[in-house]
Amino acid sequence: MHKRRRSTARRVRTGAALAAGLLVAAGLQLAASASEPDLDRNVADAEADVARHPKAFGYGPGQSLRFTDAVVDADGTRHIRFERTYQGLPVIGGDLVVHQDRNGRMTRASRAKGHSPVVRSLEPVVTVSEAAAAAHGAATGIREAVTEPRLVVWAVEGTARLAWQTTVRGVGAHDQPTGLVVVTDAATGERIESYTSEHQARGEGRSAYAGKVPLDTSPRRGGFSLTDPVRGHVTKDAGNIRPGRVNAASGTLFTDADNRWGDGRTLSRDRSTAAVDAHANTALTHDYFKKTFGRKGIRNDGRAPTVFVHVGKHWDNAQWDDSCFCMLTGDGDGRKDTEQVDLDTMGHEMTHGITAATARLRYHGEAGGLNEATSDIFGTMVEWYADNRDDTPDYLFSDRSTPPWLRRLDQPSRDGRSPDCWSPKVRRMDPHQSSGVGNHWFYLASEGSGRKTVNGTAYNSPTCDGSQVTGIGNEKAAKIWYRALTVYMTSTTDYHEARGATLDAARDLYGKGSKEYRTVAQAWGAVNVG
Repeated sequence: MHKRRRSTARRVRTGAALAAGLLVAAGLQLAASASEPDLDRNVADAEADVARHPKAFGYGPGQSLRFTDAVVDADGTRHIRFERTYQGLPVIGGDLVVHQDRNGRMTRASRAKGHSPVVRSLEPVVTVSEAAAAAHGAATGIREAVTEPRLVVWAVEGTARLAWQTTVRGVGAHDQPTGLVVVTDAATGERIESYTSEHQARGEGRSAYAGKVPLDTSPRRGGFSLTDPVRGHVTKDAGNIRPGRVNAASGTLFTDADNRWGDGRTLSRDRSTAAVDAHANTALTHDYFKKTFGRKGIRNDGRAPTVFVHVGKHWDNAQWDDSCFCMLTGDGDGRKDTEQVDLDTMGHEMTHGITAATARLRYHGEAGGLNEATSDIFGTMVEWYADNRDDTPDYLFSDRSTPPWLRRLDQPSRDGRSPDCWSPKVRRMDPHQSSGVGNHWFYLASEGSGRKTVNGTAYNSPTCDGSQVTGIGNEKAAKIWYRALTVYMTSTTDYHEARGATLDAARDLYGKGSKEYRTVAQAWGAVNVG
């Protein structure tokens, strides 16, 4: 039987999970705030459930659990999330969720594909230096590369094997933080897979601004600073240092004497102009998640990020850095491409941080596509939440910084790369393209199929099976996706499993016989996911 380790309260304080409160389920309200002892008891109950139901979780000798997240519904229903280790090694693809009723009785289990982490041997044939060298050789295009190998149990496809998971970190062609994860079989040296460790958006925008916007700032001697006293984030000038050199202590905090910032021009010589949009859009993203889902910041622990503008030279990207807990934005190419601070781009990037704190969808295969779709969906929803007349809400992702758009949700294939419908080849695509299936589902669930004009933008969304779908509105569709992400999805969720997760979420929020539940199923069928 699993022996309980140090107290959950301590695990919370060290950043393994939540601080003191519990996540609020999408569309549901928490009846009362939970104290650390309550959380400690809930986690202990869930650990005991895993031990009592070993077949359901593939749990057995040599395994330990590490609590990572919790959601408690208003009726007391609990969803406790864990990662696991085997003989002290991280099990990649072994995460699980214990679902309990208000009385603490287990009702069901969700788990990633790694049902059993047992491997024949824990002694690698391939040495750590060999694994590091192989990964370094695979990381073409990464300069100043540093390798970080770790021995893991790799179980993302179901069958466990000992492997080296090596992260290669460095800088790319534009000096942006760049990383590659290379997974190598520790017995044979075979490369199992590789995938990027960074989540970023390529921007080529011409206008990064949304007219006059209110800013929450803080008074200081001689004026004001871009320190948000409500949400806590600060906005800094990175001074055009290389993206790979940025850390939370970098840069200079923006200050101003009269609390009037920027000149409203693109490619402005006034360096605070880019900061206006960055500061305001970070606040809007925070407010959307808090007011819609009760989420207290990216990690739901109240901690606010550091936001940097003027990162790099002619760097036309925006990027979330989870290790720095920072948002990085570049200046564009210095000619026609402007600062990468448009609202849906920033909402997209910060959503990567939320995914990393919840389902931890791995950035590869169909899970990678779901990861990117999640960011596209909520980047879009932040734009709808803001409802700014200078940036009319739409289903065109990054249309302000990459006219006419970078991706579109009604018909993803119009970019020439992304699929409208699921097929086996989706799992081999780059996540920015395989996200098309999830994006298309979201549009169909929100607005339905066929031709229509929404907020002045014309759409024509086809279905893969020739069916007609009537949407339920993007607010309901987003609430269903958020609950699926935070309660039911795991690191290895694929599109078929995402269908089940969103149906479970729709059942929880609206009932199994509801129009919302039926629409979720119809929209998945319409993108060829049955």
